[in-house]
Amino acid sequence: MNFATSFPVRIAGLVLLLLVALLAALYGVVEVAIGGAVQNQLQRELGVGARVVEQLLDARGRRLHDAAQALAADFGVQTALASGDRTSLHLQLAGRGAESNAEVLLLGLDGHLLAGTLPGMGEAAVARLAGQLQGQASSDPWLLLPIDGELFLLAAAPAKAPQPIAWVVTGFAVDAAFVSQVRALTDLELTLVAVEQGTPNGWVSSLPSALHGALHRAIMAADFASGSRWLEQGGQRYLGTWRSLASGPDYQVLALLHKSLAQAEAAFAPLTRNFLLIALAALGVALLGALLLARSLARPLRELVRVAERIGQGDYQTPIASVRGAALGPLAQALQGMQAGIAERERQLVHNALHDPLTGLPNRALALERLGSAITAGRPTALLYLGIANLRSLLENLGTAAIDLALQQLARRLQATLRPGDSLARLVSDEMLLLLEHCDNDSAVAAADRLQQLLLKPMHIGRQRISLDCAIGIASFPADGLTPDDLLRRAAIAMQDAARQPERLQVYQQGRDAAHQRQVGLVRDLQHAAERGELLLHYQPKLDLREGRVSAAEALLRWNHPQFGLVAPSEFIPLAERTGSIQSLTAWVIAEVLRQLQEWNGRALHLQVALNICAEDLRSLELAERVAALLARHAVAAGQLLFEITESAMMDNPEQALEVLQRLRACGIRLAVDDFGTGYSSLAQLKRMPVQELKIDQSFIRELSEHGDDAVIVRSTIDMCHSLGLKVVAEGIESPAVLELLRLWQCDSVQGDLLSPPLAAAAFEQWLRQPPALPRLDSS
Repeated sequence: MNFATSFPVRIAGLVLLLLVALLAALYGVVEVAIGGAVQNQLQRELGVGARVVEQLLDARGRRLHDAAQALAADFGVQTALASGDRTSLHLQLAGRGAESNAEVLLLGLDGHLLAGTLPGMGEAAVARLAGQLQGQASSDPWLLLPIDGELFLLAAAPAKAPQPIAWVVTGFAVDAAFVSQVRALTDLELTLVAVEQGTPNGWVSSLPSALHGALHRAIMAADFASGSRWLEQGGQRYLGTWRSLASGPDYQVLALLHKSLAQAEAAFAPLTRNFLLIALAALGVALLGALLLARSLARPLRELVRVAERIGQGDYQTPIASVRGAALGPLAQALQGMQAGIAERERQLVHNALHDPLTGLPNRALALERLGSAITAGRPTALLYLGIANLRSLLENLGTAAIDLALQQLARRLQATLRPGDSLARLVSDEMLLLLEHCDNDSAVAAADRLQQLLLKPMHIGRQRISLDCAIGIASFPADGLTPDDLLRRAAIAMQDAARQPERLQVYQQGRDAAHQRQVGLVRDLQHAAERGELLLHYQPKLDLREGRVSAAEALLRWNHPQFGLVAPSEFIPLAERTGSIQSLTAWVIAEVLRQLQEWNGRALHLQVALNICAEDLRSLELAERVAALLARHAVAAGQLLFEITESAMMDNPEQALEVLQRLRACGIRLAVDDFGTGYSSLAQLKRMPVQELKIDQSFIRELSEHGDDAVIVRSTIDMCHSLGLKVVAEGIESPAVLELLRLWQCDSVQGDLLSPPLAAAAFEQWLRQPPALPRLDSS
């Protein structure tokens, strides 16, 4: 079944399902209402039945009371009582009892049975009766009393001569006939039971015998208080009410009224049946309407499905035939509008997939496609790969909007230089590519030179003048490659080389692929070098010229690559800075230095170790917190750690870098300026920095002589630092003469290969414990 057929059927099924759910909910509500009504009706009937039982007993009790009073006033009874003749008393009582269809008893005021028509009445029953008569209120004309396993309704009157001399008691056993009479009057099941000392002792009940066991258990478990109770046995449920009719010191008489729940529910059966008939009729009507609805929707839906399939296959030109029906007509119009919209968006998507949204230039995909076409046709083509070196700094200073305008203006400038058949593309944010067809290397260099002259002209963005620092790399087909990917990669390598050249222009040099692949491999492997155990630290001692001993060292990072061997820091550190992995290297170095210091402290070797942090590290305000946590973990004093910061690292964001340094200093970590003299910091900035040391770059130290130009710089730097309260360290000491000059000029510390080259931790420790003869320092 396809969608056009199944959808209307599903709608019809949903309508039916909703109707069934509604009817089921209504049926549930009706059933709940009927259940509540049944219980309410049962409660009312049981309440009425209980009052009927009480009134019936009261009516009969009053008649018995009247009979007892008449018998007590009877002359024959009084005469027999006065004579004390028991035989005569018995005859009188038997005759009177037969007349009133009741049992008659005569009790002395002392509680002894004088005569009566109840043979074999035990002494306990007589004592209970006497006790009830003595405690009976004058307002109670009758009482219910269990006597020898039977329940009796009794009434008493005093016999006087003229003072009371005995009690005349009349009564009858409350038996099945009485219970049947109540059932006939109330249509309720009645059980009368006497509970003596917590145990049912004789009862009479109209309940089916199958329920007697459950009733007995209910009586045994109950507290005999009045109230409603459920009685269940064999699937039969009865709601009952319990009433206490009489009670004494050791007995209680209960009336238990019950009515079958099924009997009460039978009265509501017609209502349920009528509801079900109405529900079936509604379902039938709904089914018929659903089928008609499905039939009316199926044909136009099939047509619309065919239209949607045609659109899905890319046919946006065939018009959509009109669809009849108010329900689906708007849907057909919407599909027609969707068809036109999809066609337009597809054209736009194709354009966007192949063009840069900012400049409108072809993107990398389209540039490679055009380059591939030129290679297939065998047309010599030169690639001018242009990179903007200072785009990031301009973005930070001017903002995104100004840079967008600058890139658009640059695109217009470059497009103005293109010849027919040439192409310009924007590859990424700061890189563009010019494809110059029918152009060899010499012509490409000339074209690139003209472009450089054009790009040297400042751009005017609003009121600001922007100068772009552009590097151009050149590769050509077929000399430098035969595939678009190879040519593009080699042009990019030439551009990277050009960025390091003063003239900012470089033609691809054969063999640069291997160097580039080496850099790619180093960048890839550097991310995992620490976890693979390839990183290690070497330590170079620092000699304190005042004390003549080594108390500090500088930690220098080394990388033992499994393929390339020992990689120089000058090669992999710039790669780490460009790729953003320098912070992870710094974190490893700090942790390893603190681990080594903890180990040396444990062997009574207390040193201060210096290490370098870069500009990226000074962008992290959490650096101080992380270092403080590591110091606490390794139990190393903060003063044993010294961070060296280059002047250039402070230039990116001086305020934030200064805040990071102040936080580090607050932790107790010492700070030093590294490679002083090679950066661009001012003395005012140096004064603001919370540093304690300054390290003079080795370029001023290696060829130092007493009368050279470097001597003036070094001496003035030492004097200036001392006036600012800073210690001075000179690095790159390679001759005793330079060492002696620095001592004379009161330099504080020195380091260099004259003392020792950087050593692994174990070798450095051995060097410290058995140091070679240090260069002699003349103290004269």
